[in-house]
Amino acid sequence: MLDTITTYVAIGDSFSEGLMDHDPEQENRYIGWADRLAEMLVDSPAGSPDLSYANLAIRGRLLERIIDEQVPKALALKPDLVSLCAGGNDCLRPKADIDDLANQFERAVVALREAGIEVLMCNGFDTEISTPLIRAVRPRVGIYNTHLWSIAQRHGCHMIDVWGLRPLYAKDMWADDRIHLSPKGHDLVARQALATLESGHSLPVKGFAMPARPTRPIRDVMSEESKWAREHFAPWIGRRLRGHSSGDKLGAKLPDLTRVRKSE
Repeated sequence: MLDTITTYVAIGDSFSEGLMDHDPEQENRYIGWADRLAEMLVDSPAGSPDLSYANLAIRGRLLERIIDEQVPKALALKPDLVSLCAGGNDCLRPKADIDDLANQFERAVVALREAGIEVLMCNGFDTEISTPLIRAVRPRVGIYNTHLWSIAQRHGCHMIDVWGLRPLYAKDMWADDRIHLSPKGHDLVARQALATLESGHSLPVKGFAMPARPTRPIRDVMSEESKWAREHFAPWIGRRLRGHSSGDKLGAKLPDLTRVRKSE
C-alpha cells in the first residue's frame, strides 16, 4: 500500500521537464505532466495538501548523465516519491546498447529503493504512427520497455504505461515536433500517473488500435514531412553532429523542494 506522498521529485529529460508546454505566467518555462501530477497530488488521497515538489529534469539529457547528476540530488532531497523517466534520448541513437541502458536504469532504481523512496517509472512511447524517421526506433523502444517492466516488478515500482495509453496517440496530443507532447498530452499522462499511484491500475483503455487519422493527399503529406524535417529534424541532427544538446548550459527549472501552489 502506497504511503501518503508529502514530497515528490521528478528527474529525467524533456519529457519530465514538459518541453513545448509553455507556462503562461513565466516566459521560457514549461508545465509538463510531472508539474500537473504534483498539483493533482495536493487533492489526492495518495498525496497531501502540504505537498512539496522539485523538478530536476533537463531537456536533451542522456540516461548516464541523468543518473550521475540528478539521482544524487534526488537522494539528497529525501523525497517520498521520485519519478524516473529516462532513456528515450538514448533510444533515438542507432548504436544505443539497450541492455546496458537497462542495467544503468536498474542501478538507479536500486539506489532509490534502498533509500526507502517510492519510484514511479514510465515506459517509452509507441512510435508506430510517427514519421518514418522516428518509427524506425520502435523495435529498440519495445525491447527497452520490456526491460523496464521487469525492473518495475523486481523492485516494486509504479509504472506509467504510455505505450498502451492509446488515446495519447491522437494528433492533438502531440506538439508540432512530433516528439514532445502538447498540453492535452501532458494532462493525459498526469492523469494516468495519478491513477497508477492511487490504485495501482492504469486508466481503462480498450484494444491496441491507434486512434484513426484522416487520409490526406500525397502532396499534403510530402509538404508536411518536408516542413517537419526542415524545422525539427535537421536542427536535431545538427546538434548531434556538433556534439551539442538542447539542454546544454541549462539547470533544473525547480531544483529545490517547493510547496505546490495549484493553478487557478
